[in-house]
Amino acid sequence: MAKGPRYKVKYRRRREGKTSYRKRLKLLLSRKPRFVIRVTNTRIIAQVVEYHPDGDLVRITIDSAKLRKYGWKGDLNNTPAAYLTGLLLAKDAIKKGFKEGVLDIGLRTPSKGSRIFAALKGMIDGGLKIPHSPEIFPEDSRIRGEHIAKYYKIAPSVFSEYERRGLSPLDLPSHFENVKMRIIGS
Repeated sequence: MAKGPRYKVKYRRRREGKTSYRKRLKLLLSRKPRFVIRVTNTRIIAQVVEYHPDGDLVRITIDSAKLRKYGWKGDLNNTPAAYLTGLLLAKDAIKKGFKEGVLDIGLRTPSKGSRIFAALKGMIDGGLKIPHSPEIFPEDSRIRGEHIAKYYKIAPSVFSEYERRGLSPLDLPSHFENVKMRIIGS
C-alpha cells in the first residue's frame, strides 16, 4: 500500500514568514479594528485594518514620510518619528470614527521600549483605547530624542544628514515638541 508524506505543508504566507495565523486568529476574535505598526529600514508605517471575509480592508495608512508636511527634519525611522506617526494615526482614526482596537505587531518580538511601542504611546496619547501595559513604553527622554542628542556629542560625523536638512541633533528634543504641537493643533 502506498504511503504519502508524513508532513503537512504550511500556508504560503506562513512559509514566507509573513503571517502567524495563530496570532492573527486571536486578534480577529476580538472583533475590533487592528492598529498595525510595521517598521522598515527607512520609515514607520501605521495602519487601521478591519477584517472582511474577502480580505482585510485597510481603512487608514500613515507613513512617517507624512511627518515632513508638519516640518519634521529628523530621520523617519527613529523613536521620536515612531511616536509622532502614532499620534498622527490616532488623530486621523478618531476623525474617521475609530476609537478603540487592538495592536498588531506582526511577527516582531515585543521588546520593551522599542519603536513599535513608541508608536503605540503616540496612539494612546492621541486618544485611542488600545490594551497595553505602561511598562513597555520607551522613556519620555527617548521619545523626545534626547538619546540622539547625547550620541551627537560623541560622534558628530554620523549626523551630516541632519545638518544638511537644517537641524542640529542637539535641537532635536525642542524640534520634536514643536512638531508634536503642530500635529495636535491641526
